[in-house]
Amino acid sequence: MSKHQRPFADRLRNGDLLIGTLVSLPSPEITEILARAGYDWLFIDAEHGAFNPHQAQSMLQSAGQCPCVIRVPSDDEVWIKKALDIGADGIIFPQVHTPAQAKSIISKCKYAPEGSRGIGISRAHGYGLDFESYLETANRRTAVIIQAESRQAVDNIEAITEVKGIDAILIGPNDLAASLGKRGQLTSEVVISAIDKITETCLSKNIRLGFFGVSAETVRPNIKKGFTLITVGVDSLFLIESAMATLKSINA
Repeated sequence: MSKHQRPFADRLRNGDLLIGTLVSLPSPEITEILARAGYDWLFIDAEHGAFNPHQAQSMLQSAGQCPCVIRVPSDDEVWIKKALDIGADGIIFPQVHTPAQAKSIISKCKYAPEGSRGIGISRAHGYGLDFESYLETANRRTAVIIQAESRQAVDNIEAITEVKGIDAILIGPNDLAASLGKRGQLTSEVVISAIDKITETCLSKNIRLGFFGVSAETVRPNIKKGFTLITVGVDSLFLIESAMATLKSINA
């Protein structure tokens, strides 16, 4: 069985090592190329990227069978609904600080009776052709990933991880460091201690852990610690670094 034949959410909950990369450019060609590169999943960044839902849908279509998870700009119900309706395999929520916020997010991602997600005709169920079967399986097949990237989230991590329905917690090291007064100091003892607290809490409760790094060297230590949802690299950095290296080589 191809790795992409198993639902992304099932693989995530099972603890499979999932290597993805971050897509920041609103281009279907980018997701098509990166999907063909062999990643387990693609992190579509609608928080910082200049995306609208129509662009995001085109990017998901061009990714083919490669799972795509959209980081929405906020926990706004409309964005969440549109991201799932266009066919995202899961949602990443930035800046989740409290258990109450986590509960609200999960409700917005799930159909009744587990939640309050609105029902409509969309790409996710073949524009109505697979409507009933989609409604029956969507809650299980939708991955809900929240980001712990603030002092408040660290303080509340025990309570946050008690919320039913969280499939993974993704640590945002840069925003976390800034929140702790250590902007850009990712190796600060304060930052490392906060990351360790999140890590230990999640592992003790069997909640999958995610991490982002710009290179293999930055994420490899976390894989050894038990992190399974890995984002390594950014499309724009791949492009500019390769272009600069080629230019430097030809001018040498």
